[in-house]
Amino acid sequence: MDAIKKFFEKKKADTKFKVAGEGRRLESSSHAMQSGQRRFSSQDRHHRQDPSYEARRAGAAALARVESSKPTEVNWSLQAIKAKARRQLEAEQKALAQLKLGDTPEDGGAGERQPTTVTQDAAPMLAVREVYFSCPLIGPELGTYEETKMRIQEFLYNQMDEDLGISACLMIHTCNKNKEKVKVCVETLCKYIENIVSNPTEEKFQKIRLSNKAFQERVAPIEGTQQFLQAAGFTINELPFNDTTESFWVFSDASEEQLNALEQLRDALVSAEPIKPQLDRSTQVLLPAEAAKYTDLPPEFFNLTVEELKKEQQLRTDAVERNMMLRTKAMREREELREMRKYRFALIRIRFPDGLILQGTFYVYEKFGNVLLFIRENLVQDWRPFILNLSGGGKIDEEEQSLVELRLVPAVLLNFSWDPSIQDPSLEDNVFLKQETMMLLRHDS
Repeated sequence: MDAIKKFFEKKKADTKFKVAGEGRRLESSSHAMQSGQRRFSSQDRHHRQDPSYEARRAGAAALARVESSKPTEVNWSLQAIKAKARRQLEAEQKALAQLKLGDTPEDGGAGERQPTTVTQDAAPMLAVREVYFSCPLIGPELGTYEETKMRIQEFLYNQMDEDLGISACLMIHTCNKNKEKVKVCVETLCKYIENIVSNPTEEKFQKIRLSNKAFQERVAPIEGTQQFLQAAGFTINELPFNDTTESFWVFSDASEEQLNALEQLRDALVSAEPIKPQLDRSTQVLLPAEAAKYTDLPPEFFNLTVEELKKEQQLRTDAVERNMMLRTKAMREREELREMRKYRFALIRIRFPDGLILQGTFYVYEKFGNVLLFIRENLVQDWRPFILNLSGGGKIDEEEQSLVELRLVPAVLLNFSWDPSIQDPSLEDNVFLKQETMMLLRHDS
């Protein structure tokens, strides 16, 4: 266990060093010192106790007084973006209001009614180009799930010269899809080691015939086992067997030091966990007009195969027939959840009062608390309580429930507002997203 932990700590440290950028002399630039201070603050924040609510309010009030006493620079670019967002939001609200009244923008409510087309901002298919993944252990690069898996596999192979045993343990857990077969393989390899450690003088426990049925079924097909046996001290030799010769994995060094190393390797194999691609939120900031565009979800969002997709038409026909039958509430809820299980990811959008929309990608079985954390990470006032409401009404605050359980799949639009119970004149109610988040604003519309 300690060996696995040290391996990850070293690789994470190496990764941080690689992405830290070019070094600078201390006296070369005040900008370098400032950027270094910012990095230190972001890392050190996790080790300090968060300030109390009273301290936060007092600090915010003091900062507001200081800022109000000196001229502030206006970010005209940001102001223009917000103004454009407000205009688009007002246009949408006006169009919806006119639709409800039976009026149209063209006639202003007078004369013959004309058909009005209103794009719904909470359409079930929202704009997303692709689902991306990363692996912090090997670097910040993004890619598809398969691309990231390949990079992880290449990384493990490249680490063999440095630590063959740990790399082999991680390969066994990471590079094989069938978890049950991996479990059986690990149990078999552990049994080989335990037999040698418990009976160091028994020659029969120090040989594994390659053509042995158990070995061929449980160990040989699993990627990484050959490297594991090499790290354990086994070598392939030709030995006599039934009037002929066959290939065996042979363990020859039964010294106390090697036996201790075997036990450590066994513990590392048992405690190792697979290195998995991590879902990237693919954070975007959208204007209202961009959010209203209808875009099909990419294939990665679905659990369905091609054959299952072909059955969709028949399933829809069956659904129409079921809808004509009387069903209990429990029956309807079960069918609704069954329908949602065909999705793997959910697209969550949060609309702020200034019209801008924050978008992120989530697994459908993630807790809603992860959505709250995602929002908070992108807020300027990240400590301040806020409320999320569905577009059709209704507050959502069930942090421990999954997105599927809350019916937020495959996509949803949530309206953001500050918690009205916090009344403080020093707080800016019209400030929401961080500057670095605002830089993600899309301009392709």
